[in-house]
Amino acid sequence: MTQRSNGEQIHSCNDSEVQMERFVNPSDIYIIRGYGIEVFLNNLNSPISIIFDEKGNIYIADSGMATGNPCILKFSEGEMQIIAEDFIAPISGINYLNGVLYVSHRGYVTRIYKDGTRQNVVMGLPSNGDHVNSAVAFSPDHKMYFGQGTVTNSGVVGNDNKWVTASPLLCDYTGDYVMLYGQNFVTDNILTDPVVVDAAFTGAFSPYGIPNIEYETRKRYIKASGSILRSNLDGSNLEQVAWGFRDPAFMKFDISGQLFSINNGFNPVGSRPIENAGEDFYLVTPDLWYGWPDYSGGEAVNSPRFTPAGGLEPTLIFKNQPNVPPRPYVRFPPNSTLAGFEFNYNQSFGPYGDVYIAEFGSTIRGTLGEEIPYAGAGHRVSRIDMKSRTISTFAINKNGFPSSISRGGGFERPVNISFGPDGAMYIVDMGYNISGDPAVFYPGTGVIWRVYRTSEAF
Repeated sequence: MTQRSNGEQIHSCNDSEVQMERFVNPSDIYIIRGYGIEVFLNNLNSPISIIFDEKGNIYIADSGMATGNPCILKFSEGEMQIIAEDFIAPISGINYLNGVLYVSHRGYVTRIYKDGTRQNVVMGLPSNGDHVNSAVAFSPDHKMYFGQGTVTNSGVVGNDNKWVTASPLLCDYTGDYVMLYGQNFVTDNILTDPVVVDAAFTGAFSPYGIPNIEYETRKRYIKASGSILRSNLDGSNLEQVAWGFRDPAFMKFDISGQLFSINNGFNPVGSRPIENAGEDFYLVTPDLWYGWPDYSGGEAVNSPRFTPAGGLEPTLIFKNQPNVPPRPYVRFPPNSTLAGFEFNYNQSFGPYGDVYIAEFGSTIRGTLGEEIPYAGAGHRVSRIDMKSRTISTFAINKNGFPSSISRGGGFERPVNISFGPDGAMYIVDMGYNISGDPAVFYPGTGVIWRVYRTSEAF
């Protein structure tokens, strides 16, 4: 069941008998002066996105990462109803334009019409690896833009990729014609008899166990790993905008028509672990390569600071780099894990044109070095001053830790932000992770928070 802030119970998709009680208490959240925060909805199952239509109806995307049943919910006049199910988990986001919902789920973009009919407009995206395709964004000329994440962490399929046994031929694809240095990475072979000692030699941009040769080349793919793509609203005329991102998990146009995208950085895992990679917020220039898998935030990963503790300094994969990678608009600390963001164009809420961004946070354990900490990054909402290009914390748990660690009643996994017709900010919080797996959630622990103005704050 789903619960409103007044205690009213309402139905959500695939209510599970396995529930975990989550304590929520807005007073455990620090928010800057002049604002208040309250619980709008709770007891949701891993919500990932929220959007409003022109009548003020609320649509909520349930990712399916808690129940295995991704679905779209409509909340109107105090009642919740399921309006669409049977998507391929996870749903990564939704958007709305001219009476039509656009649902992004693994490998697909699907349109949902007012009469309930649906149409797959984009299919066959390479989303079966580590990262999926993002929610769509609409350009001023009504083109549809979306991100396609990479198959691997850093260009090499390794034993960190749990999907290898199910998809042994899966690998990353380049967005331009490139030449590889040809280095290979050695692991214990997980595709052979575990009793037999066997080694797998895997090259970059190759399936598991397939080595590279020196100066091997790769051709250009439109649906490249780590790319931003665009198409007409019906999915036709699909083309590549830019590539070289690791995980362009959310993007949006500002009021002047400029495209901004997040890009979540490398982790110290797998055959080519990379440490201290920041999370980036980019102003996207078309037809450029943004550096993956050889750069982080415009800096080459063979810099000593990217060397994992106890590991080897990463080497570059591309011999010919398509261009000098652009620097990000702003950089966030490692393990922030940037998620949904929104521009503020309501002067009564806050500084005009600034960005409010959800930081999901990270629980990933690196294969080298110490466990990644919970404090210091993520689990908060930040504000980007778009004029000065500076970042400040807008709302965060008072103790600095996610609520599952502190046992407090504040944020856990902020993942999306939207402004409602009432002028308030709505923050989607996906809920509690199952221990050790940041991709699986406990049902009934998702929350939507509402932020409102209380006085002059700027």
